[in-house]
Formats: sequence, structure tokens, C-alpha cells
Amino acid sequence: MRGFIKFLLDLSLWTLAAPLALVLRLEGLPPQYREAAVVYTLLGVPLKALLILLFGLHRQAWSRVGVRDLLRLGVAVATGGGILFAFALLLSAYLPLPRSVPIISAALAFLFLGGMRLGVRLYWESKRGKGVRGRRVLVVGAGEAGSMVVREMLRHPEAGLYPVGFLDDDPNKRGQTIAGVRVWGALDDLPRVARALEAEEVLVAIPSAPGAVVRKVVDLARAAGIQYRILPGIYEILSGRVGISQIREVRLEDLLRREPVRLRVEEIAGYLEGRVVLVTGAGGSIGSELVRQVARFSPELVILLGRGENSLFLLERELEASYPELQYKVVVADVRNQDRMHRIFQLYRPHVVFHAAAHKHVPLMEAHPDEAIFNNVRGTQTVAELCLEFKVERLVNISTDKAVNPTSVMGASKRVAEQVVAWAALRALPGQSFVSVRFGNVLGSRGSVVPIFLEQIKRGGPVTVTHPEMRRYFMTIPEAAQLVLQAGGMGGNGEVYVLDMGEPVRILDLAKDLIRLAGLEPYRDIDIVFTGVRPGEKLFEELLTAEEGVEASRHQKIWVAKKGQLPPDFPQLLEELYRVSRLYDGQRIREVLQHLVPSYHPGGVPSPGSDRV
Repeated sequence: MRGFIKFLLDLSLWTLAAPLALVLRLEGLPPQYREAAVVYTLLGVPLKALLILLFGLHRQAWSRVGVRDLLRLGVAVATGGGILFAFALLLSAYLPLPRSVPIISAALAFLFLGGMRLGVRLYWESKRGKGVRGRRVLVVGAGEAGSMVVREMLRHPEAGLYPVGFLDDDPNKRGQTIAGVRVWGALDDLPRVARALEAEEVLVAIPSAPGAVVRKVVDLARAAGIQYRILPGIYEILSGRVGISQIREVRLEDLLRREPVRLRVEEIAGYLEGRVVLVTGAGGSIGSELVRQVARFSPELVILLGRGENSLFLLERELEASYPELQYKVVVADVRNQDRMHRIFQLYRPHVVFHAAAHKHVPLMEAHPDEAIFNNVRGTQTVAELCLEFKVERLVNISTDKAVNPTSVMGASKRVAEQVVAWAALRALPGQSFVSVRFGNVLGSRGSVVPIFLEQIKRGGPVTVTHPEMRRYFMTIPEAAQLVLQAGGMGGNGEVYVLDMGEPVRILDLAKDLIRLAGLEPYRDIDIVFTGVRPGEKLFEELLTAEEGVEASRHQKIWVAKKGQLPPDFPQLLEELYRVSRLYDGQRIREVLQHLVPSYHPGGVPSPGSDRV
């Protein structure tokens, strides 16, 4: 019924435009033109009715009309004007009309129909906002995202947000008004402008803003004593539209953010679609995210392999809810169990294997070096040998920056794991690809520094930092998983891929940022104490050894470490490593690791009795 009323209103106003155009053009309606005016008006009625239906003008929501709606209206009216102009020319002998009448009529019709829509929208917006008092918001970023979110604030005053101004570092935008809101200055002007406009909140509306910009906004907003929030990146907004509902608190990832890793979807889809994919360590932070990312590419079957039944159970429940179409099998198994792993490969015959199962905690592996060898090295060898036996197309091994010039048993074991994969690559068949992926610390992963700091802040402190100059490379869990998928699609064999992660972050700065993001002040509300560097740790992590160097790859954010030489007696050294590990001899384990990894220099001697006996 509502659509029918809109249809009648559109048709009536569009029809009325024809005689009005004649009156305007002729400054009245002389008697000799009256018959032509009636015929011309009636001739246009069926055409205009047809165009309203064809272009769906009667289905437009007038209370939310936008630019696209008006463009569609303009095309419909212009089409009608063009056809009537042609009729007027063809029938000029019978209809003595000025040629400009169809043009004037089309312009009037657009004004009438468009004005009616805008009037309805303004009416409903004013009605929605009646009696609503909004928080005064200063928007940082007068680009596309900023202008869209300001328009939505104005359109939805019931959300309780009222834009009072923009800040933007682009000098060409200074003094301009966007959606009726003025650009008052640059980012450095934030404290002054916020005071002058009595702003109560700062909104960062630059989805691609680097971490330095977000950090600067946070610092300036805190100095001005006002709250701050951020609009998420466009890649986070599945609907593709920026909206008030997507505004959220500033998170640590925003302060550390760099350009996000962008996938070459065609490469990834090519080797995952319709394939059987095995993920070891599937219950872990990286493994579970890998499963989520793989699910996007329509695999035939995903095998979730891990030894932690609780984490696998939780992942299974998530997959049932979020990926109901995904075919998967949950397998509780340990990569160190060769017979069990052989049975799994024999049963499922995977095409692609992502090996994410590993021990990763540096101090614990210093105390239990045999466990690091059994899990990180022997487990990797088991997986690699089975990939050779069952002709797996691609094996991607997850490594770490701690494998470079390692000072810990954990780092050295991961470097040997890279060597194991490279050794398997030498025996691979044509078309097989065995690679390792090396990246830094993963924000939010289990046992990483961020959840530990958050828990310490929640308890009221203190936040414990090992050393004031401790620095690490950081990346998000989705970035890490995407890098792994991308590396698998690059087609190398025996390569070690390295992510360009920008500059390392000082852990002390990270701790201070987290405290401030919680609305507290370091050293005043939450204390920070230094506990000293733990066994096996070093102040700076590296992504490459001095002798490696890098080569460019097809992906701008991924580098290829130049291949190193394996020790000539590599198989014998591996067997010796396993032998001394079975004896739980921590000292001999470290000595053999030094033969396998000459750049390994133990960074600390474990306390007496720390090695298992």
C-alpha cells in the first residue's frame, strides 16, 4: 500500500511538471498552445508510469534517501525527458511546442521528486533527534570514513553522538565544511580545538592510520582530558559500510598497527580449494586461526590435530556455529607419536599440511630442553617424513624469530626444525613444496605478553617487565595465519619466508600503553617493575642471521631468506640430539645444538636441578 501511494505521488508530480514547464517557458499559456499542452501532458503519463516501475522509484525509502537514490531518480527523469523530446520533434507538425519544454519539464520533475524525498528524510531525521542530547564528538580524519560517520551521527542522533568538528592534517581541507561540520585544524591542534568546542570525545576516523598516528591521538586526548575511540579498519567491517555501531574503544593492536597483510586470494584458493588440509596444533592460537582462514577457501576436508582436548573441543563448537558447511575431523594425537601419525596420514591422505604444533615458552624449555627437542624437532621430522612418504603437495612449518642467532633451547630447536624441513625439501618430488614461515610475537596468543599484562592490570598491578630495553617484533593472530597461508601458495621448496613486520616495539612502551588504554596512569595507578632477563632470553630479536640476507618475493610484505648450508653430517647430528635427549642430559643437548646451529649461544645456564632427572 505504501509503495502504491509513493507511485501515485511520483506520477502526479512528474505529470504536473509538463504544464508548468509550458507556463514557465511561455510566461503563461496562450490559447493556441492549450490543446498541445493537454496532448503532451497525457502522452507522458503512461511513459512516466512505466519508468517509475522500471527504475523502482516507488520502492525507495524516502526517510533514508541517499546520493545513489537521487542518481537513479535523475537517470529515470532524464530518460523520460529524452524520449518526450524525441516525440516533440517527431510530432512538431501536430504539437506546436517549444523544444526546450521537455528539458524544463525534466528539470522540474527532478526538483519535485527529489525535493519531496529530501523533505521526508529531513522530517524523519529531525523527529528521531527530538529531545536527544548527544555527546560532543571531535572527529580526527575528514576523509571518506570521517564524512560517512559524521553523516550517520547526524542522521541518527538517538545514538547520542553529536559531531562538533573535524581535524585533518591535509592543509587543503582546513576551513572546509563536510556535511555541515567544519574542519578546524590539524591533529596537533587537538587540545586547543577540543577546549574551544567543548568536545567530550575524540573519534579516530582514519581506518588505515598507522600506529604512530593512533598513539599521538591517544596522547593528545589524554592531555586534553577527554575520551577517545576509533573507527575500525574497513577490512574489519564485513558490510563494507562505516557505521556508528562499529565505533569501538582503541585497542593495543591499533597502536602497533602497520599496513595489514593482504592476501593473493587466487594463489591461496588454488591450492586449498577441494583439498584435504591437516593442521597440527589446531587447538592453539595460530593453529585455530589457520583453521578459520582455511575454511574460507572451500577445502574438501580439514583435519584438526592436537593433543589438548579442551582447546579442540572449543574450536569444534566454534566451527559448528560459524562454519556449518565446513567438513572437518577432530583428531586427538601427539606429533611425537610416529605410529599414530602414520595411521592418521594413511587414513586421511592430506594434500596440504600446516605444522603449528610446538613448545614455545623460552624459560620452560630452558628447564626442560629434552621436551623442546622431542616436540619441536622430532615432531617436525615425523611430520616431514610422513609428508614425503604420502606425497603431500605442500608442507608449511611455523617458525619464529627466536630461531635466528638463538640464545635459548626453544629458539635453537625451532632453527633445527627449519633445517629438518629444508632437509626433507631436498628429497621432495617435483611439484612438492616444503617451506618454513618465520615471524615474531603474536598479539593475544596464549601465553604471550599482552594477556599477561592485562591480567596484571586487572589485579591492580604491578605489571612486570623483564628489562627496560627489551624489544620485540609484533603481529596480530590473523596476520600470522594469513602469512602462513600465503607462504604455502608461493610455490617455493626449502625456503624460509620472513614477514616484514616494521620496527620492533619496546615492551616497556607496550606496558605503558596497555595501562593507559585501561584508563589508568603508569607508576601512579599501576606500578611497573623490572624482573630481569630470564634464562635464554635476549633484549633484541632478529628475523635473519647475518649470513642469510633476503631476497624479494612476489608478495611485498614477505621476504625469502637465502638458503643456508646444512651440516654435512646433519642426519648423524640429529640422531645424537635425540640420543642425549632420551638421557635428559641438558648440557649435552646444548652442545649438540651448537654443532647443528653454530650461531646458537646459550644465553643463560639453568639453575641447579632445573634439567629433568
